[in-house]
Amino acid sequence: MTTPVLPKDFLWGFATASYQIEGAPEEDGRGPSIWDKFCKIPGKIADHSSGDVACDSYHRTGEDIALLKETGAKGYRFSISWSRIIPLGGRKDPINQAGIAYYAKLVDDLLDAGIVPLVTIFHWDLPDELDKRYGGLLNKEEWTEDYAHYARVLFEALPKVKYWITFNEPWCSSILGYSTGLFAPGHTSDRSKSEVGDSSREPWLVGHNFLIAHGKAVKIYREEFKPKNGGQIGITLN
Repeated sequence: MTTPVLPKDFLWGFATASYQIEGAPEEDGRGPSIWDKFCKIPGKIADHSSGDVACDSYHRTGEDIALLKETGAKGYRFSISWSRIIPLGGRKDPINQAGIAYYAKLVDDLLDAGIVPLVTIFHWDLPDELDKRYGGLLNKEEWTEDYAHYARVLFEALPKVKYWITFNEPWCSSILGYSTGLFAPGHTSDRSKSEVGDSSREPWLVGHNFLIAHGKAVKIYREEFKPKNGGQIGITLN
């Protein structure tokens, strides 16, 4: 019996999500996301937890990187908070340079520690303003263009990143967010859980819009950034 051996260039490491670890929801210009809003609705979170503090990673990135080194991790996939980069979310809204500086330093510190950064562009935490402005993920025309703009901002700001993920588990946002109502923004046809939502229609619209937005971001990266930066772009599915 042979023991399988991982290839020498296998990137063993860890993955996190911005809302689940960062905390600091109102620091350095960050705007609210749909998860900030959702977690404050009574009954939505069993133990009333929120991401207001979480692991306090926003203030403890140095400690986090030290722990990664201690485990021997070669890669670290983290997501970027859209509302920390563009607080209102839209393609015509101001870009928050403090947010860009935070993630640029994180990338530099990881590389200095010998850890490869892998960046998730979107991990469920849509800027709340876009949900209020035009229905968020349900709006194909507006949301896919805003997402493409946001992705381009990241590609331009973080050229040292060579591994990009457009979306983390879009099934969760589509089904849990727009069918069962268990995830933000909590849409469901079950009126005992939500006043809004159409479980027979909305999750499929959102899923379709994810595919369109993914295609837009991949096209931008491969045509405008890959030729000069190298790198790869894909999606995380569950």
